[in-house]
Amino acid sequence: MSLTEALQVSQKRNLDLIQVTEKADPPVCKIMNYGKYLYSEKKQQKKSEQKQKGGEMKGVRLGFNISLHDLEIRVKQAEKFLQQGNKVRVEMKLRGREKALQGFAKEKINKFLEILEKTTQFKVERELKKEARGLTMIIVKT
Repeated sequence: MSLTEALQVSQKRNLDLIQVTEKADPPVCKIMNYGKYLYSEKKQQKKSEQKQKGGEMKGVRLGFNISLHDLEIRVKQAEKFLQQGNKVRVEMKLRGREKALQGFAKEKINKFLEILEKTTQFKVERELKKEARGLTMIIVKT
């Protein structure tokens, strides 16, 4: 149908002529309400963004004097993040004299990884690294 014909038909029906794809030759157009078209496009875009979710960086913060039960709760949280396809940053903030006892802090983190390893397969993306305020590492699901 020619452009003038399509415009006349759309005006008779009190609708808009919307170009769907400009790459095709001749261009593909629809006769419909433009507001409804924009709404459906937004809806489809939101749906596709939800499917792409994952791969974000999530954090699990461990305390220096964390108990075994609290450590297990953090493991479950990290496990949930890994199942969703996210990366997990395991961090332990060290304050004051805790900085002098980094060996103890590393043991706590290793205990965390040991418990996590029993339930979930993961890979260490970035090894345990000393930073200004503590220790951090990044893990991902394999």
